[in-house]
Amino acid sequence: MPDLKRCLEDAGFTNVKTVIASGNVVFDSRKTAESSLERKVEAAIKKGLGREFLTCVRSVDYLQKMLDMNPYSDFKLKVGSKRVVTFRRDNTSVDLKLPFELDNARMLRLVGQELFSVYVPSPKSPAFMQLIEKSLGKNVTTRTWETVQKVVRA
Repeated sequence: MPDLKRCLEDAGFTNVKTVIASGNVVFDSRKTAESSLERKVEAAIKKGLGREFLTCVRSVDYLQKMLDMNPYSDFKLKVGSKRVVTFRRDNTSVDLKLPFELDNARMLRLVGQELFSVYVPSPKSPAFMQLIEKSLGKNVTTRTWETVQKVVRA
C-alpha cells in the first residue's frame, strides 16, 4: 500500500490515504470527470508499479449519500449475511431481474452504476463473484459495505 500511495502522489494527487490492504485509496484532486480520474490513476499505477488494475472512482460525498440511502433496508437479510456493493466502471444498461437469489447469494438492487447484493459466506462464495461478473461484465469491482464505510471515514 505504501507503493500505491507513492504512485498517486507522484501523479499529482494530494492527501492520499490508503484504506485497508485492498487497493482502496482516498485522495484529493481538482474537480474532474470520474472517467478522467480513472485513466489518470491507472496510468500512475502502471508507471509506478508496472502493473495494470481496473479502477472505479467515486467521490466521498457520493459514497456518503449511498450509505445514507441504505439500499438494504427494504430487504430481510439472512443471519450472517455480508453486504457488498459492486461498482460498475461504465453505465451501459443492464437487464437484471431483481431481486435474484442463487447459492445463498442475493442480488437485490441496481441503483445507477452500483449493484447492492448480499451473500452468506460458504464454500460456494466464489460462485457469487462469478455470478456478478456474468451479470455485469468484467469492468467492475466489489467491496463490502464495511469497506465503503471505512473509505468514507478515512
